[in-house]
Amino acid sequence: MTDPIAAPATASVPTFDPHALPPLRDVIARFDLGAKKSLGQNFLLDLNLTGRIARSAGPMKGVTAIEVGPGPGGLTRALLATDAVKVIAIERDRRFIEALQEVVDAAAGRLSIVEADALTVDPEALAPAPRAIVANLPYNVATPLLLGWLARIDSYVSLTLMFQKEVADRLVARPGSKAYGRLSVITQWRSDARVLFNLPPRAFTPPPKVESTVVQLTPRANPEPADWKAVEQVTAAAFGQRRKMLRQSLKSLGNAEALLEEVGIAPTARAEEIDIAGFAALARAHRARNPVETP
Repeated sequence: MTDPIAAPATASVPTFDPHALPPLRDVIARFDLGAKKSLGQNFLLDLNLTGRIARSAGPMKGVTAIEVGPGPGGLTRALLATDAVKVIAIERDRRFIEALQEVVDAAAGRLSIVEADALTVDPEALAPAPRAIVANLPYNVATPLLLGWLARIDSYVSLTLMFQKEVADRLVARPGSKAYGRLSVITQWRSDARVLFNLPPRAFTPPPKVESTVVQLTPRANPEPADWKAVEQVTAAAFGQRRKMLRQSLKSLGNAEALLEEVGIAPTARAEEIDIAGFAALARAHRARNPVETP
C-alpha cells in the first residue's frame, strides 16, 4: 500500500445526496452489523449530526478526506456530500466492506475502501496532498492514532476527530489544570487544537457511557523547535510521576537538576506547571546531552 489512490481527474465534484441511499438502521439490520465492543464501535446514525461533523472540517475543495472506522457509513455519506475530491475510508471490520459497497456505487468513483487496521496504515501513502482526516475514532485506539498523525501533522490540512470528552479535555488543557498532561503538551506543541462541539451518549448506537467531543487540530505555524522523540521522553518522565517535583521525576533522564538549571526551570516545579515552551526547552537540552546515534 505504497502508491497513492488517485483522485478523480474531473475538476467538478458530482453532487451526492446522503439521504438517497437506504437508511443506516436498515443497512445495519440487513447486514447484521451489530457493534463490537472489542473494536470500540459506537455508530453515529443521525445524518444531521454526521453532516455537522463533515461541515466542521472546513472547506474541502480539492482535498482528499481520509476516514477511519466508517462502520455503516454515516460520516462517509456526509463527507461525500462535501466538495472533497475523494473520500478514502479505512475499515478493519470486514463485515462493513459489503455494506459500504452501496455507497461506493453511488459515489461516482469518489469513494475508496481500504480494508486494514488504521494503526498499520500510513495515510500519506493513500492520497496526495492536500489531505485531511475526519473521523469518529474507535475510542480504544484513538490516542495512539492521534500521536502517529501529530508526528507528521504538516502533511495534513487538518484533523477533525471525535474523542471521549475526557480525552478531548486533555488535548486542550492548560498548564496548572488537572487535565493537563503529556497528551496536552504534545498536541499543543504540534497543533492548534480547539473543541468544536459535544455529542451526548444517546446520539450513538449503542450509546457509550461517556459524552463525546469533536475536536479540530491544525498544524501549528511555528512550533517550538524540538526533537519528537526527545519531547516524548521528557514528557513521559515528567508526567509519569506528576505529583513529584521535576528534580525527582526527571532523574531517569540523567542529572535532572543540572538539566533544569540549564533551561531556567526551578527543580521544585511540577510537570503540570510547565508550559509548552518549557517542555520544548527541556527536550532540546536533553537531546543535546544525548544526541541521536547515527548508523
